Amino acid sequence: MCLVATWLTRAARWSGLGWLSVPAALLLLNVSLTFANIWPTPGIRLTAELSLEAWGAVLLMTLARRWFDGPWPRVASVGGGFWLALVVGRYVEVTSRALYGRDPNLYWDLRHLPSVGAMFAEVADPWLKAGVVLAAVTGPVLAYLLFRRAWITLVEAARTPRLRDGIAVVAALMVSAGLVARVGGAEVGIGVAEPVAPVFARELTELAYEASGTGLRDLGPAPRLDSDLSRLDGADVFLFFLESYGAVSWERQAFAEALAPRRAVLAADIGETGRGVVSAYVDSTTFGGESWLAHISLLSGTEVRDQSTNTRLMAQERDTMVKLFGRRGYRTTAIMPGMLVGWPEGAFYGFDRIYDHDAIDYRGPPFGWWSVNDQFALARVDEAEIAAWPRPPVFTFFATITTHAPFVPTPPFQPDWARVLSDEPYDAADLDAAWSAWPNWLDLGPSYLTAMDYAFANVGGYLRLRADRELVMVLVGDHQPPALVSGEAATWAVPVHVIADRPAVLDRLVTRHGFAEGLVPSNGVVAQMDTLLPILLDAFGDPVP
Repeated sequence: MCLVATWLTRAARWSGLGWLSVPAALLLLNVSLTFANIWPTPGIRLTAELSLEAWGAVLLMTLARRWFDGPWPRVASVGGGFWLALVVGRYVEVTSRALYGRDPNLYWDLRHLPSVGAMFAEVADPWLKAGVVLAAVTGPVLAYLLFRRAWITLVEAARTPRLRDGIAVVAALMVSAGLVARVGGAEVGIGVAEPVAPVFARELTELAYEASGTGLRDLGPAPRLDSDLSRLDGADVFLFFLESYGAVSWERQAFAEALAPRRAVLAADIGETGRGVVSAYVDSTTFGGESWLAHISLLSGTEVRDQSTNTRLMAQERDTMVKLFGRRGYRTTAIMPGMLVGWPEGAFYGFDRIYDHDAIDYRGPPFGWWSVNDQFALARVDEAEIAAWPRPPVFTFFATITTHAPFVPTPPFQPDWARVLSDEPYDAADLDAAWSAWPNWLDLGPSYLTAMDYAFANVGGYLRLRADRELVMVLVGDHQPPALVSGEAATWAVPVHVIADRPAVLDRLVTRHGFAEGLVPSNGVVAQMDTLLPILLDAFGDPVP
């Protein structure tokens, strides 16, 4: 191979091209489709792998240049744009897997890109924000010009028969080696990168799937949801989805040890208010993001793993956990502090009242992209819906946000819940300490632990605030934190805890559904997120004859 490369450089020099121009162009096209992610960051690193697509494109060009005479400079310009699209596809693929632990879905994910970018910009260092904006504006232009130059170099080189044949031989050898390695599984002394074209093929397939109506048919029949809720005996029910609360917080020793003191306090908060707790793991339907897929899976009892299924399902008339509680005499409310825009689809769930960002009306010190924090949101809805007595029982769904990546700034926990709603909810020193925290993008683990500590304090504090009330509280993680925190090859498991002063509910979860007594979810995965719903309904009561 080295002899062939030397021959190419000599031939390039003989043809009047720069002596390194042809090898440099070939190398550029190859590495541009073989780079890998620098885990756990959005950065990339070059690899020594081989790109079948790069060498295949070069081989096709040399063959076409031999047989056809056409507007090759224009072809090179188009080739630069086509190559830029492939490189972007490669970057999205490797970065999505590293940061979120899943393949991208460009058709649905792109609509969330502005909100995600704005969210991270809110907590990023100003110089970092400026650098990202500059790179986003100038990077694609510079990359296109670079790829265009590479293709012009190769097109010009292919005018010389000797050099064209040499390039074709090298490309043919590379393609052959790559095919032998990928198809035949043989050792060829070099790695072969995953092709990029399947990313785009997958997106086109998804579009066709949706347009054909097949996706709608694949939803299947709605599960039957029924329970008389007799074992609740009129207790208020709280369903808290704790953002980014994953199994890694228990299974990684460093995380578990760091959170142990706060969890001990939470256990005391539970026991000293006359309640018990049982725990288990369930497998979420999402990883590292897209929390709403977990929400709808549990509330509807239907497995939802992508945005297309979510959209189709919410367009249907289906029973939900919320509607069931409404039929049994509960007032149903949702706390959605992260909901910044209108949510007409929320009618699918059947809530009596949805407290979104505007309805919560937070005017205190801002914390990150949403400004509002979980403790204030809970305190506000408690004041409006829970505190009054007597009243009908309340079912409250709470999608928390403060533990969302990048996890800082984390607000101080305020033990005085009345002060949370005041004009000065925090001491100046505590507020300054929270605001001074910046995310370390190379290691978000410490920030994650701080945020989870706050989440547990918030739950325990509320249990003490409402120590005089009969309640059942279900705490469940929506998904594991992004892969840059949870690590490579992490499971999709999340903890679920049921806290209650109803022994019959807890006993049924332990004896019939594999839950373990206490806060430690030691009995392994007992259900999928969607199949957790019938388990909870069975614990809450019996089917209606």
